[in-house]
Amino acid sequence: MMLHSALGLCLLLVTVSSNLAIAIKKEKRPPQTLSRGWGDDITWVQTYEEGLFYAQKSKKPLMVIHHLEDCQYSQALKKVFAQNEEIQEMAQNKFIMLNLMHETTDKNLSPDGQYVPRIMFVDPSLTVRADITGRYSNRLYTYEPRDVPLLIENMKKALRLIQSEL
Repeated sequence: MMLHSALGLCLLLVTVSSNLAIAIKKEKRPPQTLSRGWGDDITWVQTYEEGLFYAQKSKKPLMVIHHLEDCQYSQALKKVFAQNEEIQEMAQNKFIMLNLMHETTDKNLSPDGQYVPRIMFVDPSLTVRADITGRYSNRLYTYEPRDVPLLIENMKKALRLIQSEL
């Protein structure tokens, strides 16, 4: 009888500890999110098509960030983007947000070539705003960390343009 209850207790302990180990393992792994480090509090759409749908539906502009994980320029921009409160607040509340590590079939998103980082705005009428540019004539839609004030200005410009055109 004693042996039987000891065996039962042993099995119970094994079950509890293995379940606990599974729970701890799940806890330790950081969640894979669509933010990819650009801002975990932002609601990100998964695809360009989904972004266009929500832009049209919500009457908010879509901001598309093209980047690559192994690109030092993308990484540098991502860091300041994620740390800037004004950008994060606007991205959370006033834009439909998408970050992509691949090109889309829409050639309007690469009017001057496919390079990263590249940030484009699409208004709710689904028009790619090629007129909202950064400060480099050879790569019109790229931004460097020091260009954050211009990026903020361009985000505000994208919002102003839709207000004046609605």
